[in-house]
Amino acid sequence: MQSWVYTMGKYDVIIVGAGAAGLMAAAAAQQQGRKTAILEMGKRPARKVAVSGGGFCNITNTNISAARYFGKNPHFVHSALNQFTPTDMLTWAQKHSIRLYEKTPGRYFCTDGAQAVVNALMADVSGADIFYNISITDINKNDNIFYIKTSDNTFTAKSIIIATGGISFPTLGVSDFGYKIAKQFGHKIIPVRPGLCMISITDNPYTEFSGISLQVELTIGKTKIYDDMLFTHMGIGGPAAYRASLYDLDNGININLLPDVDMMRVLTHAKQINGKKQIIGLLSEYLPNRIAKYIAQNDTRNIADIKNTELGQIAERVHNIHIPNNKIKLHSMHSAEVTFGGISTDEISSKTMESKLCPGLFFAGEVLDVTGDLGGFNLQWAWSSGVVAGKNA
Repeated sequence: MQSWVYTMGKYDVIIVGAGAAGLMAAAAAQQQGRKTAILEMGKRPARKVAVSGGGFCNITNTNISAARYFGKNPHFVHSALNQFTPTDMLTWAQKHSIRLYEKTPGRYFCTDGAQAVVNALMADVSGADIFYNISITDINKNDNIFYIKTSDNTFTAKSIIIATGGISFPTLGVSDFGYKIAKQFGHKIIPVRPGLCMISITDNPYTEFSGISLQVELTIGKTKIYDDMLFTHMGIGGPAAYRASLYDLDNGININLLPDVDMMRVLTHAKQINGKKQIIGLLSEYLPNRIAKYIAQNDTRNIADIKNTELGQIAERVHNIHIPNNKIKLHSMHSAEVTFGGISTDEISSKTMESKLCPGLFFAGEVLDVTGDLGGFNLQWAWSSGVVAGKNA
């Protein structure tokens, strides 16, 4: 890490934030021949990248589309994602000899761990001046020059890129500084909340299922999410719940415990050929025993003794557990993977990431009101928006 310089630094481009988007922006700016500096408030770069994907960095997902992004204007992502695509990111990884593996179709992780990505990012910005533990006290603009004041110094630049990220994962030293600067220059902030997080259920009736994981189908309005879900002491977690947290949950969540099974057909068929079998025993062939007992409501009768109307009710409990909105609460920012909301994209060019209100001011990454689905979509947004901002700054 570089030591502090006590003289005014004059640059073409200054990036605030040394995360995924900021480092990509710095590399792109340098490739355009810009004299570049990075101001980082923490003591080390790319802290979220280093812990992403369970330490193996879900570097990208080739199943990219606007449908996998959320915010007031999810189509805002089109231009940046087309300018720097997941294929471009895979090429970047190959160039840096980063070995990847495809965990599920289109979803790439790093064989050698996330630190390999951090090292490659830092190699790309080796020509930039990087300052750590920076405390920025003010940013203003005068005669087309930005003045960035810190507790020790003042920097100047023709362009600045705000890439400070969101406010999730506060243990990593995140800050709402980006929102404050955006507001200072007239930009609106879409209220933030946790995203990609566990969901608590008030007076949780499923605590006895804690630790059980199933592949389920969640229905939220017209949206269906097919993924693994974990029952927790507080509610639900796992990929299905994390993805559900990105949607409007006003109408609650419906859980189908066996989306690939027609339980009514299974029950009526068993009644015909194996009527002496107990209902709990049959359900236990498809579901963990604790859940089977709950679905059967501890009914110990043989299937032959149960009316079809009652079998229909049992099948309904398998395929349609409803969690009403008034019982749902998202976990806090402390456990959320991303921040939902942020700087409104209304006054930002989707083609350049430049402010429409203040020429020379750019934004990139999670600080914007753009949230990606689980599975590498947020990192791809950081890479893409960072490259576009850096090229145009």
